[in-house]
Formats: sequence, C-alpha cells, structure tokens
Amino acid sequence: MSEFAIQAKKVCKSYGTVPVLFDVDFEVKKGEIHALIGENGAGKSTLVKILAGYHQQTSGELLRNGRPVVYHSIGAAEADGVVMIHQEFNLCNDLTVEENIFLGKELVKRGLLDKAAMRQRSGEILGRLGTTIDPRSRVKDLSVSEKQMVEIAKALAFNSEVLIMDEPTAVLTQGEIEVLFRIIRALRDHGVSIVYISHKLNEIKELADRVTVLRDGYRVATEKVSDLSEDDMARLMVGRELTTLFPPKGGPPKREVPVLEVRNISCPKYVHNASFQLYEGEVLGFAGLIGAGRTELMECVVGLRRRSAGTVIYRGQPLSARSYGDAIKQQIVYLSEDRKGKGLFTSMPLAPNVTILSLQDHLTRIGFLDSKKEDATLDRTLEEFDVRVPSKRALLSMLSGGNQQKIALGKMMQVDPDVVILDEPTRGIDVGTKQQVYYFVRELVKQGKSCILISSELPEIVGLSDRVIVMRSGVIMGELTGADINEEEIMLYATGVKGGMAG
Repeated sequence: MSEFAIQAKKVCKSYGTVPVLFDVDFEVKKGEIHALIGENGAGKSTLVKILAGYHQQTSGELLRNGRPVVYHSIGAAEADGVVMIHQEFNLCNDLTVEENIFLGKELVKRGLLDKAAMRQRSGEILGRLGTTIDPRSRVKDLSVSEKQMVEIAKALAFNSEVLIMDEPTAVLTQGEIEVLFRIIRALRDHGVSIVYISHKLNEIKELADRVTVLRDGYRVATEKVSDLSEDDMARLMVGRELTTLFPPKGGPPKREVPVLEVRNISCPKYVHNASFQLYEGEVLGFAGLIGAGRTELMECVVGLRRRSAGTVIYRGQPLSARSYGDAIKQQIVYLSEDRKGKGLFTSMPLAPNVTILSLQDHLTRIGFLDSKKEDATLDRTLEEFDVRVPSKRALLSMLSGGNQQKIALGKMMQVDPDVVILDEPTRGIDVGTKQQVYYFVRELVKQGKSCILISSELPEIVGLSDRVIVMRSGVIMGELTGADINEEEIMLYATGVKGGMAG
C-alpha cells in the first residue's frame, strides 16, 4: 500500500503551443499538510487543477493510493475523494447557502429533495467553521469572507481524502483563520491529505509539514517546513534576494490644500459620519479589521454606493459621484478588492479588460473600435507591468491571480488618474509581485499623484503609508503619523482600545 495519497510524476502541461509545466514531480503523504508555493504564473494552479480533474496533463501520470488514475472531469476526481476549494469563488449567487453546499449532490428521501436534512447538515458544518451564517441565506447577500466559508463548507460536506485549498484565508478574519487552522489540523490527524496553497509564508511555517516550491513551471525544491525560514522560501520562489520589499518613503508630503476632502459621509449599516483629507503625493493607508467599513466608505466616495449624508470635495469643487463614471471623469479611480466579481471580465480577452475605462480613446472618428490602437495599448501595458501571458489573445481567466491584478492596475492607468484608490491590491499574490506593486505605488506618488491604500496586511500598511487612518465598526477611530505608524498602535485603534469608541 502506497504511503502517498496522491502523486504527480513527470507531469507536463501545455495550452496549445505554450508549455506551463515541465516534468513536475509532486506527492502528498496520507495525513500530511503539504504546502505548494511559488510566484504567480509559476504553475501552482495548473498543477492542482490537474490533480482535481479540471485539466488533464499533456504528459506524465497521476497516481492515487499508488494506482494510476486519469480524471476526465471534476466529478471523477471528487468521486475518488479529491476535492478542491478555489481561490476564486465558484458559487451560485441566487441560490441559498445550503443549496450551494449540496449543489449536484443533493440529499434525496423517497424520491424528493430532503431539504430538512440538507439544512441540518449545512448548519452543522457551518457551526464547525465557527460562523453564524444562516443556511437559508442567499449567497449574493453574504460578505466576501462569508462566501469563502461557504466554499470551505462545500468541501467539508463530503468525506474528502485529498483536500486542495487554494488561498483559503485570503479574505478571512484572524478569528476565522484560527478556526480554519484547527479544522485543517484535525482533518490531517484523521488521515486526510491537505494540499495548501498560500502566499502568506507565515501561514506555511505555522501549518504545513512539507513544502514544494515551483518556479516558472519547474519544481525547484521539496523540503520539510521546519528546515526552511520564511526568507529561504521567498528566495526559492523568486530566485533572488528580496532585501528591499518596500521602497523608501521619501520626505513627508506637503499638507497644504487637500486634493480630496471627505466630509461627514454616512452609509446606513456601514459608515458613520466619516471625514478625512488626502494630500498631493502621499499614500494614505486605511487600516482596520475586516468589516470595519473601509471598502464601503471608498465605494461611497467614488459613486459605487449611495451615501445617505456627507460631501466629497475634489480640488476645491464638490464631487457629485452619482456613478463611478463621474469619478473617472475627474481622474479618480478605484481598484476593487473583488477582482473577479467587480474588477475584471475574466471570460473576455486581455485587450478589452485593459481599455474598458478608456474606450472612447480607442474608437475611430465614426465610432468603430480601432483594433491597432487597442493592441498597442495592450502591448504597452504588458511591458510596463511585466504581465506574463501565454498569448496576447488569451482569455483573462487563463492568467494567474497576480497577472490578473497587474491587468487591473494597467486598466486604471489608461485614464491618467490623479487619485488612485487601491482596495487590498496584493490579496492572493506572491511576494515578488507584491514588491512590484509596492514600487508601482511609490512611483505614482513620486509623480505627484495621490493614493489611498486599504489593506488588511499590517506590514503593508506600515511599509507603504505616509499617514494611516484606522476604522472600526464604520467609525474613524484615529489618524497615525510618523513613529506612531506601527502594528501595535494600529491594533489598539482597530480593536477599540484607543480612539473614538474607546471606553
């Protein structure tokens, strides 16, 4: 009997004439948490999708419990005990939570759907995950972190023997992460094999038994996690030193007349009487726990969400922002935290994703699309943002998460923005791409533009921000500058120990 639950041997994969995996060996022991890491575009998602039946390898073989297998479909892999939890949500928004959990595997009693059993089972699984989500809730009404919990619940609903988790904590709170880690360890102790993909190297150190590193489609290492530091893993991923992850901040920005001034904005249930100023050439960080209201506040500012009170002043003039189009006309752009749902058209090619905000600039005088001009814009964006693509004609969905994020950034820059609002810009991307994003942000403000950064990663807020505003429960708790911009001080405000709601 094999000691390995699942193995890939000399696996290669090509899309058309473009190779993306080269003779990769990967094996997961029974009852092991095996981390899979690498830069975006390294081949991680391709490899695990082959393991889970989404794709078939071009050459090489898969073994399950030591026997050769070929998974021609997702269903075939799941029937063999191999289940994948996606980084991007694979949910039906108009169905309830319980309907999503049992979709395609509904429980039946006397020839009819056993709704009571599915509701009870869904409630039990969600309870194990430490969440209070009602199984009868519509998925479209859930927050991003709640949707992730539903994805995890779908996989736990059936007795999986190999569980593949692709960035499962990217949108979870710290409390939710701790619960999830307890469940993962319990599953391992019961003999379940876990393939764990994450760009958070501290998670890998805390959770995994072994780690495999991919780089540019090749396996470069498989080691015990206890034998590697986080720095070791980062070097293996990118093939170079990352001694300067954050660029130097430079001198303090001039704080004379604000570029953007937000006065007493409120949004029912989410934001209460929020005011702040943004100055030319600065990075203004917004910190807080998930659900603090930072995203909703920025959506009010740019016209994506209706505000019940308050005004926005841009360069001395009121900004109506009845729609996001109004903000774009004033050269204010917003990068959504929900890349797939709100930021990009993943089922479309690359070019329209880059030019959608500047479409008017890519039309001929008689209203037809100038394809040569659009191609030139795409070429320039791919070069400027170092986007790795299998082909210029590829669909956006074929790109890795980090390269999709670069396309989203490139799209914003087509309107020559004056104010750039970035909501969780490095969520789900690797350390090398993060460094590129950080230098991109600092270059923006060097050019005199202004940037608002929302991030749940405190090192990112501390490393990039010239000023930091901390929110909690829809209220601005305080503003930090200079030496006060540190993780401990931010958490004191984020948890209500200090600031507007303390005491």
